[in-house]
Amino acid sequence: MGFFSFTQELSMDLGTANTIIISDDKIAVDEPSVVALDSQTNKMIAVGERAKLMYEKNNNKIRVVRPLRDGVIADFNACEQMMRGLIKMVNTGRHLFSPTLRMVIGVPSGSTEVELRAVRDSAEHAGGRDVYLIFEPLAAAVGIGVDVEAPEGNMIVDIGGGTTEIAVISLGGIVSNNSIKMAGDDLTADIQEYMSRQHNVKVSERMAERIKIHVGSALTDLGDDAPEDYVVHGPNRITALPMEVPVCYQEVAHCLEKSIAKIETAVLNALENTPPELYADIVKNGIYLTGGGALLRGIDRRLTEKINIPFHVAEDPLHCVAKGTGVALKNVDRFSFLMR
Repeated sequence: MGFFSFTQELSMDLGTANTIIISDDKIAVDEPSVVALDSQTNKMIAVGERAKLMYEKNNNKIRVVRPLRDGVIADFNACEQMMRGLIKMVNTGRHLFSPTLRMVIGVPSGSTEVELRAVRDSAEHAGGRDVYLIFEPLAAAVGIGVDVEAPEGNMIVDIGGGTTEIAVISLGGIVSNNSIKMAGDDLTADIQEYMSRQHNVKVSERMAERIKIHVGSALTDLGDDAPEDYVVHGPNRITALPMEVPVCYQEVAHCLEKSIAKIETAVLNALENTPPELYADIVKNGIYLTGGGALLRGIDRRLTEKINIPFHVAEDPLHCVAKGTGVALKNVDRFSFLMR
């Protein structure tokens, strides 16, 4: 146990859907980006998984908030409280005094100066003394094990909860990028809207998320990898009587079609702006898929067929950005692409 203030090093993937914190080279926290606050006092009641269990089930005394939307901070106070709560999880019972923090945080590559300042301010209010920011595609590339400082082109497509980050990386920087506010949350909203329109059943955001996990697909033909139908329970939109609706992966693939087509267009736009020499490298190396959206069944096959460049789903795509921020934290003095 430490008795005096000291500096602790943490790296964080502050995501729209999940926040991951790495401490001592290990994932110390992997929790949903949700915080529950007392409606009157604004004090934190729960954070992470405990707060998510209250989501869409709370009464008017409790406000359950997802502080990030589309990859940026939508509720500054809630984000600060959430970060404090998650950092406290790392340090539970370890120190008598709160340590000062040296942090590296992953941020969307399309962030404005104002959005970057909001993340930095939230981190400083949550105890950060030295705060560095890194663009998520760069962090994801580092997390995969790509040598980002090499004179070679690599392309990363990071499909998160709020944004899809597409970037061509060479010599420790982003050569061309495309950040679109179309990602996992939009796929969930598509499923909610489809269930309401097609089956007349009301489903919550959490139920739509479960449908996406169980039968989500980017292709209408998955062959032997096809999942079993998922049975959804909910009230009829008109009569409010209970319904039981089996959902198959083909209909989910149809309802996600337009959103996935937007990701394809964004990838093609980024490739269009890529210098020919780097383009040749990308064709040779393939394109890496990271983030929760990379787990959507058949997305690598669909993008490969559409763009004629091989797409590879990274090993452990959910944690690539977090692992990359961890490596960046160890190389703060060497990596010139970190922002202060």
